[in-house]
Amino acid sequence: MNPVSALRRGVIGLLLTSALALAVDAGWIHAKAALSQVLLRQAWLESRLDGATHRPWPWADTHPVALLRVTELEVEQVVLAGDSGRVLAFGPGWAPASASPEGGGTIVISGHRDTHFAWLRSLVRGDRVELETTQGLRTWQVSEMRVADSRRERIALDADRGELLLVTCWPFDAVRAGGPMRYVVRLIET
Repeated sequence: MNPVSALRRGVIGLLLTSALALAVDAGWIHAKAALSQVLLRQAWLESRLDGATHRPWPWADTHPVALLRVTELEVEQVVLAGDSGRVLAFGPGWAPASASPEGGGTIVISGHRDTHFAWLRSLVRGDRVELETTQGLRTWQVSEMRVADSRRERIALDADRGELLLVTCWPFDAVRAGGPMRYVVRLIET
């Protein structure tokens, strides 16, 4: 084999290996998000039965606080306590600075635009969203969708206003994660 052919095969092999590694890395995020929902669902069912806090795995630093459901979109996701990046890797997260999903006030739940909250782009005004807690089922209706710049605006947590805010990064098809823009869906209880 001549040196040029050997070099060409080596470069092709390196490119194929790199492409495979990138595909596995990208797929891992989605696989982790899907597989974790199985363990989270089991912890949620246990919490719903006895009202206690159940961690989905022994080393988890979060626990289920609610179940979010949109029947028309076939969405059913366990909502976790906390909204750090570590929590959001496994599912939508409830912002502890906001009202409890079981109480009154403004409840804020956030999720990643490319995994758990990708379905937000399909919501339209009037759609119904259910939020099940250990205290029972609450039904919400979409009243507004908007884009907010997090550099200029903070979410108002009104204790007197019963609303649910679903928040994710925007735009949905951004190449790079993060950024200052947020897609905010406001729902009112029905």
